[in-house]
Amino acid sequence: MNPPQGSRIVVGMSGGVDSSVAAALLKDQGFDVIGVMLRLWSDSETDNRCCAPDAQLEARRIAAQLDISFYVMDAQKAFYQEVVQPFIDGYAGGTTPNPCLNCNRHIRWHFLRSRARALGAEYIATGHYARIGISEDGSFQLLKNPDPDKDQSYFLHVLSQEDLSSTVFPLAEFSKPEVRQLARQYQLTVAERPDSQDLCFVGQENYRDFLRKIDPTLLQPGPILDQDGKVLGEHQGLTAYTIGQRKGLGIAGPEPYYVIEKDITSNTLIIGFKAELGRTGFSVKDINWISGKAPTDPLTADIRIRYKSRAIPGVIRPSKNNKAQIELSEPLPDITPGQAAVFYKDLVCLGGGIIKKEAL
Repeated sequence: MNPPQGSRIVVGMSGGVDSSVAAALLKDQGFDVIGVMLRLWSDSETDNRCCAPDAQLEARRIAAQLDISFYVMDAQKAFYQEVVQPFIDGYAGGTTPNPCLNCNRHIRWHFLRSRARALGAEYIATGHYARIGISEDGSFQLLKNPDPDKDQSYFLHVLSQEDLSSTVFPLAEFSKPEVRQLARQYQLTVAERPDSQDLCFVGQENYRDFLRKIDPTLLQPGPILDQDGKVLGEHQGLTAYTIGQRKGLGIAGPEPYYVIEKDITSNTLIIGFKAELGRTGFSVKDINWISGKAPTDPLTADIRIRYKSRAIPGVIRPSKNNKAQIELSEPLPDITPGQAAVFYKDLVCLGGGIIKKEAL
């Protein structure tokens, strides 16, 4: 996106290096930049990493250095309803949800865009590593960042045409080392600040501790069975495990065991060997087609089932109600209900959907 010169742009700032450099670049380019940090929900004992006091201080410091306005806006209620509660519900239902997807769709875009417009801004910007293009028919496209190690299009496949039309990605063509070098050139204090990989709302805990604190019933012990129904041990609560997990099972065998399935009804964890885990076919729901137009015929695409996983060629067979059946060209061992399957044609992200939990 190339907004008209002088346009007002709200930058979502986190106090990290990426959003800080994004704001600096836009200010350098002559835009009317406003920094906004969203105050996100956390429980009474934990600071949300994305808006902790030290992050707010850093963001304010950067905004002052860049001579831009800065606001902290309360998004706690929306964040809990749209991100935290679905995360809890997903685990309770036996899936492994990805809360970053809901956060991007509902908070970092819809919520932030509404607040940006209240500030007189038609555009928002973030520090994501992705690009926006224009297709032959004039629609907006989401494109990969040139740096494959930092490309974040996987997390952004939930965006719509309306979202992309009002979005700027200042880091579109940069790699992470280049962004850190820019931060040094701008003399930003966050130039060497490390990236955080943890869920923002669980603080220093892991997600299991968070779920145990929120709802202890989500971590009730139960039997571990092999695929023949033989009892091999006891699990510590189904929410503590994910499909394809090998470590932490505590059960010896002739070869390593992996989590094959989680049966919520009987509170049973089913495990097996690696050869029993891989599969090529699965179904997805809640598909977002970035073009805004769902295909009616099967199409071939590269399909990524995790952020850092290798994209595998496959066939997508769309059906009604934003669903599809996927057939990969080779089996994968960690096709996990609740995670996203994202579709690509070369550099273009077509969209994606949530991997469905198959009936036992």
